[in-house]
Amino acid sequence: MKRFALATFLLLLSVRSAPLFAASLDEPLHCDRSAHAFIGELEDKGLIDPRPSRVEPNSINAFGPAHSADLTAFGYHVFAIVGFQKDDPMFQRGKGKPLADSAYGAVVLGTTDSVTAAVRTAGSKAIVHHVAPFVTAIFCQMDAGAAADRP
Repeated sequence: MKRFALATFLLLLSVRSAPLFAASLDEPLHCDRSAHAFIGELEDKGLIDPRPSRVEPNSINAFGPAHSADLTAFGYHVFAIVGFQKDDPMFQRGKGKPLADSAYGAVVLGTTDSVTAAVRTAGSKAIVHHVAPFVTAIFCQMDAGAAADRP
């Protein structure tokens, strides 16, 4: 009986600590929107912390997923969301030259080759960039004209 009670308690504890919201970022990572639209939607849904945890010199802001969120991109676990949009108060400016007028993406756990294959199979035009062993960035970048045309 004690084992059953302990097992039930552990099961309930794991369910309570499980993420409340699961979301796939596949669609927005087809690079068809601005950084403001991408980050804003995630903030509005409570899927990311609204304040960046880090701002790179190139002005890329890194946001952590909310504790209640389980984000995926092309089947890979997302552990950071990144973005920047020029002249947008949603984003902090870094000390160097901004990477682009509008850029956004997700940092996932997975090898660069396997993530690239998943992104291309899905038909996304996102840039896939090696960050570290088993850490890969999926990134969308637009020039000023393209970003201005999108919400």
